Amino acid sequence: MSYEKVLQAKSVIIGTKQTVRALKNDLIQEVIIAEDADRFLVSRVIETANELNVPIKYVDSMRMLGKACGIDVGAAAVAIKK
Repeated sequence: MSYEKVLQAKSVIIGTKQTVRALKNDLIQEVIIAEDADRFLVSRVIETANELNVPIKYVDSMRMLGKACGIDVGAAAVAIKK
């Protein structure tokens, strides 16, 4: 599952704005999005990742995704750096 990928990744970027910025700078190998995140919030991430042919994986929970990143709040989007 993608939670394990986040835990094992050497470097991740947390948050939608930072993820979009990193995608545009060609720093990302994969994007992980929480299914329970607000669609409007993650739409730019999905759109940018699709434009740049970066794979997108989905996980169930923002809370669990945040926990996998080591933060105490939920995360809508996380990007794994190249």
